[in-house]
Amino acid sequence: MTGPVEVDVRDAAAATGRSFGPGPWVEVTQGQVDEFASSTGDDQWIHVDAERAAAGPYGGTIAHGFLTLSLLPVLQRDLITWTHRSMGINYGLDKVRFLTPVMVGARVRLSLTVVAVTSKPEGAVLVALESTVEVEGAAKPACVATSLALMRPQA
Repeated sequence: MTGPVEVDVRDAAAATGRSFGPGPWVEVTQGQVDEFASSTGDDQWIHVDAERAAAGPYGGTIAHGFLTLSLLPVLQRDLITWTHRSMGINYGLDKVRFLTPVMVGARVRLSLTVVAVTSKPEGAVLVALESTVEVEGAAKPACVATSLALMRPQA
């Protein structure tokens, strides 16, 4: 991996259909899971109780699906940098599926494809990204999501 690919937000439509990644592997730690549980109030034993989870269906604690989803921005920054952008905001999600649990200690990485770019007022663009979070050694991805980002070009 040589670093993120630069894509000019003023010509985002030219990136439609373009794929990026996979990015580098990133370990999911119990500390991340515990902090996420604390922040969201989702402290189900399968996430935070290592002893009980060891006897559970996965043989250990697993990351929250929404924690895996929340890793998209940090994983994406290794793949793509939007240049000539004054700002970008999370516009939402069109589809999210959690297909494989992420065990604590597992490594994940991201691949993404620009699936659509829609022009908005004042030169802004709405970019739809199909993101696939892969778990090292797993047959199916952990998460597949179509995320939407609204970006405005620099003045």
